[in-house]
Amino acid sequence: MSAAVPNLTPSQDAREFLGRDHRLFIGGEWVAAGSRETIEVIDPATEAQLTRVAIGGKDDIDRAVAAARKALKGEWSRLTSHERTKLIWKLADELDAHLALASELEVLDNGQPLMIARYSIQAFGSEFLRYYAGWATKITGDTIPVSPQGVRNGESLTYTRREPIGVVGAIIPWNAPLLMAVLKLGPALAAGCTVVLKPAEQTPLTALLLGDLCRKAGIPAGVVNIVPGLGETAGAALAAHPDVDKIAFTGSTEVGKKIIAAAAGNLKRVTLELGGKSPMVVFPDADLSRVIPGVARGAFFLQGQNCMAGTRLFVHRDIFDRVVEQVGEAASKFRLGPGMSPDSDLGPLISAEQRERVMGYIDSGRTSGAELVCGGEALPGRGFFVKPTLFANTNMDMKIAREEIFGPVLCAQSFRDSELEAVAAEANKGIYGLSGSVWTRDISVAHRMAALIDAGQVSINCHAAVDPGIPFGGNKQSGWGREFGREGLEAYLKTKATTVMY
Repeated sequence: MSAAVPNLTPSQDAREFLGRDHRLFIGGEWVAAGSRETIEVIDPATEAQLTRVAIGGKDDIDRAVAAARKALKGEWSRLTSHERTKLIWKLADELDAHLALASELEVLDNGQPLMIARYSIQAFGSEFLRYYAGWATKITGDTIPVSPQGVRNGESLTYTRREPIGVVGAIIPWNAPLLMAVLKLGPALAAGCTVVLKPAEQTPLTALLLGDLCRKAGIPAGVVNIVPGLGETAGAALAAHPDVDKIAFTGSTEVGKKIIAAAAGNLKRVTLELGGKSPMVVFPDADLSRVIPGVARGAFFLQGQNCMAGTRLFVHRDIFDRVVEQVGEAASKFRLGPGMSPDSDLGPLISAEQRERVMGYIDSGRTSGAELVCGGEALPGRGFFVKPTLFANTNMDMKIAREEIFGPVLCAQSFRDSELEAVAAEANKGIYGLSGSVWTRDISVAHRMAALIDAGQVSINCHAAVDPGIPFGGNKQSGWGREFGREGLEAYLKTKATTVMY
């Protein structure tokens, strides 16, 4: 495990982008924030300032929403579904054409390894846009064979239309900024909505790059608006705005509850992708050659800063010691360093605040009696690095096993029950229900256990399987609604029924 080293020099394209005057993207133009205030953007690997970005407030959100409303009623509404398909596809092409720059900005901004950024932007960025580009021409209604009261059979026709829900406020987190933006834009644009996007204040750079790409792709002015800002100002104003028809939010459960309260003013639609504390359940017949790397990746991918992370490991007592030892060995071999370094397996946490939060949970684990298997330390020097950490012999009375940490911390506990219901009852403890995985060679056990886990997504012999066509979202306090797939598109549509009398 390497210590943090100085980050590599940014490319010429990245240096030019960072040197720009970073404004708000409203109505197809780069405009100054009303307050003229800016916020510094920090490289989490070096703690150095990358640039400064304008931050919007309530008045800027008002301007962005007005631009989105104007576009919704204007040119965008007059385009055919085929024309929307072509524009979304063109946006995907532009993202591919700027892959190197987008990946580099994502790494500098967020800290994730470059290899992961490049792969994910291609597989779940441009391809996600193309997936939803295809849906734009497949939004259909129904004819309903009914006869309203007092009308004889055959003397009326009832049909439904699916219409765009309207102006969408999209509020995204810092853990995978570009992908989170695309996850909102793809289905919203396919449905014919317009968008006001508020990226996290820590990671605004790739969202701003998307503004450039939208213009290059020919997306009409006002269809996509981008307003970096603080959650308590710009985010709150967007969530409460009376002329916003829907909020699509990804973030913490705590903030999700505030979004719901703010949205009540005009009863706007809300979809929420929130926190997780996902179980990985390993049965004694599981193939450990798949379990060990799968569990390590499931727990520590993106430094554990992802909602799908498998942060609770349940292992049958017959193989518990062996699995814990081998997962600890795998975790200890991960190389920590700046994301731009080709030798880095894991990057830094997003901020000093997040590092302090994670270290507080690790200290809690030590004092609550959990057994520290590996990690448990922040690296000295510059950068917000924390070693991958594994605790054994944990239980749900401990904070580290119960609460979402959003960092590289895995909690392991054993089980001995032969009854799957009892195993599932333990795995389902807690307020979250986002993801989960089952590891076994017994296909019957696999399917039965997957059915018993209370989560919106369960994988068998892998963890957090994702694809643009696979619905994703949470149960319990992990969220409302689904993203990805047809279900992700439905959240941006409303239904109108029309009856014609002959």
